[in-house]
Amino acid sequence: MYKTYVKKNALRSSAAGFLFGISVLFIALSISVLKENLSFNLRGLYFLHKQIPVLWILDSLPVLLTFIFYIVGMRFSLRLEQTQSLLDDELSKSKKTLDFTQQLIQDKLDAQLDVREDDSIGKSLINLRDNLLKNKNIELLRRKEDDQINWVAEGLAKFSDILRKNNDNLNELSYSIIKNLVKYLNVNQGGFFILQDSSQDKYFELTACFAFDRKKFSDRRINWGDGLIGTCALEKKTIYMTNVPNDYITITSGLGKANPSCLLIVPLVINEELHGVLEIASFRKLENYEIQFVEKIAESIASTISTVKINVRTANLLRESQDQAEVLASQEEQMRQNMEELQATQEEAARQNEKFISFTNSVNHTLIRAEFLSDGTLIYANDKFISKLGYNDKPEVEGRQVSMFINKKDKDWFDNIWGEIIKGKEHFEGDIKLQTRQGKDLWTMATLTPQKKDNDVDRIIFLAIDTTDQKKQSLDFEAQIEALNRSSLKAEFTPDGDTLDCNEKFLITFGYSPEEISNKAIFDFISREELNSFKEIWENVLNGVSFQGQIKGITKSNDEKWFRGTLSIVNDMYGEVSKVIYIANDITKEKIMEIETQLQTEQLKIQEEKLIQSGAELTRKLEKAKAEMEMQYKEIEKVKIRNERTLEGALDAIVTINQEGRIEFFNKAAEELWGLPRKETTGMNIKVLFSEVNIAEDEFTRNYVTPGAEKIIGQRKEVKITNKNGDDIPVLILLSEAKVDDENTYTAFIQNIEVELF
Repeated sequence: MYKTYVKKNALRSSAAGFLFGISVLFIALSISVLKENLSFNLRGLYFLHKQIPVLWILDSLPVLLTFIFYIVGMRFSLRLEQTQSLLDDELSKSKKTLDFTQQLIQDKLDAQLDVREDDSIGKSLINLRDNLLKNKNIELLRRKEDDQINWVAEGLAKFSDILRKNNDNLNELSYSIIKNLVKYLNVNQGGFFILQDSSQDKYFELTACFAFDRKKFSDRRINWGDGLIGTCALEKKTIYMTNVPNDYITITSGLGKANPSCLLIVPLVINEELHGVLEIASFRKLENYEIQFVEKIAESIASTISTVKINVRTANLLRESQDQAEVLASQEEQMRQNMEELQATQEEAARQNEKFISFTNSVNHTLIRAEFLSDGTLIYANDKFISKLGYNDKPEVEGRQVSMFINKKDKDWFDNIWGEIIKGKEHFEGDIKLQTRQGKDLWTMATLTPQKKDNDVDRIIFLAIDTTDQKKQSLDFEAQIEALNRSSLKAEFTPDGDTLDCNEKFLITFGYSPEEISNKAIFDFISREELNSFKEIWENVLNGVSFQGQIKGITKSNDEKWFRGTLSIVNDMYGEVSKVIYIANDITKEKIMEIETQLQTEQLKIQEEKLIQSGAELTRKLEKAKAEMEMQYKEIEKVKIRNERTLEGALDAIVTINQEGRIEFFNKAAEELWGLPRKETTGMNIKVLFSEVNIAEDEFTRNYVTPGAEKIIGQRKEVKITNKNGDDIPVLILLSEAKVDDENTYTAFIQNIEVELF
């Protein structure tokens, strides 16, 4: 296009030059003709040229001007073409820059822009795009971490509520847990296995399963040590499989014929004691934080199951005590003495049970978080980290070394863990003891997770839960469990009866040393007159019929003793009997008492009249015993209330309401914040904690206090509350929801902003 324009412009200039030359020549000739007084014809012009020779040169003027005008026009057109080309380039570059800027405004950070070396504006825009993309990625990562933390916190609150409301029925509890867990994790199937460690057998029972949003009914039994469930139980470690084979049905697992993409099996362990197993199957792979979440709630579930079992065991002991009391009521003085001895035994058992009931699982709804550079420099710490370690604000800790928060005694141990993380270890998870500003120990269940940049560790993320109270209690619980194990005899035998192992109480009772017991068989501990009948029992046990009852044994010194115990088998992975477990209690005194009771039966018939007269006295004592039992129940209830009050140890105010807006829980921090006692607030409408003005102006508060309104869940909001004196106090509030069946509860975690600033 521009070449055609240049050519046309050059031709126009040539034509103009030619016309200008002709005009000048004509004017010059006309003037010369008039001056010489000649005729304007060829003859006159010829004569004129002879008179003025210079006119011959002037005749070439049209050609000369045509050439000059052509050259000038051509150069002018070329210059104009170059200018137009530069303008077009600048216009194109400006348009591309404008389009690139518009795409950045529209958050299209993948837009591309070609820039030259001298284009400083383009380079600045490219740098702006890269910075925006980097900031967006950082924000997305931080938002993802916050979402995960909120998801875990809400899940802990939800399942804490489930465990609190369904702790009296294991079947209902297990179904409620697995149903809500499958839905909360958005997986496909789940199974809940409870360890049945009875006196006759030891196996896992599938008490509840849930799949594809429906309740499944199944009667499954998995023997101890069998398949993946058995492996998880034996090792007491989580199993997570992502390469599940297509013939998954051949794997001895709990979910049967499904072929999931991943399989998660988590043991229910508390204080090294196994209570069951959770099994989750999904067609999507689970994230690490989801697996850790399941492991955390598994501890709470195990704690609840342990408490339920203790309650059931206590109830059984109480029923046995009542049955024995009825038998003792039909006897005279000797039987009354036996009743007193039995009551003393019951009181001792009740005191032991009170120690176990005092244990409860306290769920911490917030996490301690900090970020460190690879050299140990702290670059970020949240408010929980600062407050737990006894500091006032972030400037006191940021820029400090991690060693400042570690006790000198633990420095070598911690430096070893830190060095492994720097060298490429995926992460660390376990107990870490921190040191507060005041020099106190702060125990945490923590994880150290590295973040890499260019294949090098750039920073390390520290996440933890305060477990100081639990750590202090753990030693006490271990001692209690050891005492419980020592209260019974336990031994393990081969199918042929040879001794594999036994506890110290078994050795002491039968009078053998560890070296002597290894050469003995179970038949050596049975009384000779009972040996034939015991062999029949042994054969039945090997055939799968568990035994529970009384056995007459004989010690090394040929003393006869009576035992009430169980014989149960343990199968290997092929379903064959690998060993037989014997658990028993020495009931020799009770058996002798029973024999003596039979001998006294005739005497009791003769003394029937005397017993009738003493019946009133016995009735009065039984009523007294009943009153004492009721007092024990009250003491147990007090212990339960005391355990619930441990939840008030949170520094932040915690308020729980039901779906009608009535206050169900109001901790001590909330009492201090509002200046209202719990007795006045429990059962009242939540609106009493906010002014009408704040409810009308703030959407979050209005939805929170209005029954049936859609609550704003999982977002931390700044609102105003109204205390007892009518003063408005600014606070930060985070609302979580827990739904069990058709009942909703909402828990608000409230932080006083004024307190945090100072």
